[in-house]
Amino acid sequence: MSFNADPFISKTPGFPKEGITFYDISPILEDAAALRQSMAALTDLARPMQPDIIAGVDARGFLFALPLAMSMECGMVMVRKAGKLPGELVEHSYALEYGEARLSIQASRQLRDRRVVLCDDLLATGGTLDAAARLVGQCGGVLAGAVCVIELTGLNGRLRLDCPVAALQTYEF
Repeated sequence: MSFNADPFISKTPGFPKEGITFYDISPILEDAAALRQSMAALTDLARPMQPDIIAGVDARGFLFALPLAMSMECGMVMVRKAGKLPGELVEHSYALEYGEARLSIQASRQLRDRRVVLCDDLLATGGTLDAAARLVGQCGGVLAGAVCVIELTGLNGRLRLDCPVAALQTYEF
């Protein structure tokens, strides 16, 4: 199913700083029909990747990962920001424009030999999804692909991922 998400994505130029446009997925979430259509379209994008499990990336990726997993009749795991999960963790640090960040998955999650599709709201430079992909590998999972609501194609983030990547809506920047 094809879905034009653009009317349901608000754009705020100059946020969080000049030269950057913030793409807000909130209008998709508050419109039942748009949400249903976006989830059907994400499911169509993820289906060829044949996931066993969806890995939702903290935090807005969770909003789409759980209904995606339900529609695909598979499970879901959370890839969380540092300090958000208890117990033994598998972690990966990565560089940000202004410092460093860390993502975690609980070591007790069962990813070994399972086909994992990453799910996030936005693919920009690819740093976060690349870190999540590395975590999947560290946990023994097989990276089957990544799906996003929005991709900023001019930042070439998909080049950092060694898997199929699909997005509902693309913008250059």
